[in-house]
Amino acid sequence: MTDTSEPSYIDYEAFLSPSFSAPSFANSLVLATNDPSDAPLDLSTPLSRVLFDVQEIDTHIDTLTTRSALPLLQYTKDHVEASKHVLQEVESRVASLTDGYKRLEKDVIERYEAAEQVRLAAERLCQTVKIGRSVARCLLLGRQLEAQMSELTGSLPAGGKREDYRAMVRSANTLLSLRQLFAANRPGEEGHGLDRINVIITLRSGLIEPMERTLLTRAQQIIREFSTSSLLASNVSQLSTYAQTEDTKSRATSALTTLYLLSPTKTNTTANFEPILLVSALQNYLQTALTSSLAALTRALATLPTLDRTLLEISARCQNIVALEALLESIKPPPHPLLTDTVVDVPTEPLRNFLQPLLTALDTSSLPSYFWRSLASALSSRVQDIMNRGGVSARTLRSNRDRVRDAVRECVNRGSHLPTGSQGAGKDDVRVVGNWEREAAVMVGSIVGVLGR
Repeated sequence: MTDTSEPSYIDYEAFLSPSFSAPSFANSLVLATNDPSDAPLDLSTPLSRVLFDVQEIDTHIDTLTTRSALPLLQYTKDHVEASKHVLQEVESRVASLTDGYKRLEKDVIERYEAAEQVRLAAERLCQTVKIGRSVARCLLLGRQLEAQMSELTGSLPAGGKREDYRAMVRSANTLLSLRQLFAANRPGEEGHGLDRINVIITLRSGLIEPMERTLLTRAQQIIREFSTSSLLASNVSQLSTYAQTEDTKSRATSALTTLYLLSPTKTNTTANFEPILLVSALQNYLQTALTSSLAALTRALATLPTLDRTLLEISARCQNIVALEALLESIKPPPHPLLTDTVVDVPTEPLRNFLQPLLTALDTSSLPSYFWRSLASALSSRVQDIMNRGGVSARTLRSNRDRVRDAVRECVNRGSHLPTGSQGAGKDDVRVVGNWEREAAVMVGSIVGVLGR
């Protein structure tokens, strides 16, 4: 077979060119066989040319394949054998990878899944242990609180001690520990999840909250009943001894400290802490003394025979206020578990004693001065009412003006001293009595000034 190439009119280079465009080639054929001005275009001639070229190319392909059949078959055979060899190699590699994955799945993945289950179980067990410890601590604190309240109320079993007012402070600290535990409820903290435990919910509603209310009520009651004056004692046997006075002060100190500790904490520092419960109880005590004194003195001015007894009662109330002021000034705020002493750039100073927040709330510098001036400011209108009503009461009050003036002045001077039983404790409890002439003048003016109109 000769390997001569037959000449061909087909321009294969044009067809094989990367820039070949079929629409451009068809357009050139139509323009070559037609005139651009012809209205009906003759498409049969270019179509016949294309078909003839296709037939020529097909014939050429048949000729080439017929002449080169053996080389093509050998080439195809070589490629098939090479493909089989490559396939065998790939299959062996895939089998090796499959075996490696199975070993990896067995040695790593399955073990990881088992280890993950163990880790999850251990994590949940750890959370359970933490919650269990927190529940146990809550129950322990609840039992401790119950025992301390039993000491306070004297309800211990046979052989127990009498009431121990120092248990109030211990109970307050236990309540603060419970507050601190319940407040730490963020994830990872000690109290997280306690609000979903039924026994803790029952403990809070059935024990902690009622005992906290009982403790606050008891502390407020002690403040309301605070009294160290002996002016109203009818005989020597009723005079308060130093031991009784100290017991009263000790109970009041425990009650004041309890109210200070249990006051709501809206801040984290002691400098900005406001003992609302403490200040409120003391304000109620002063307001009760003022209301009672005002009502009693108004009645006494209308019926002068009872004036001396009434002024003695008012002096006794003021003496109690003086003793309370001295006690508040001597008590320093105890460490608060929920507050920190670290203060940076705080305009207010930390509390030095329990008297400071009360004086700030009342806007005064002295409790006796506040008592006398508040009483005098409310008394003028009452005296004016007596005079406006006229009658025997008004005439008697006007005719005894000098006696009333001297009695009121003596009442102020007598009431502005510490009670007798409070002055035997030593230098720390002796209070140097200041000059109360201004308060006496204000009290006298609130009565006598109205009488002179």
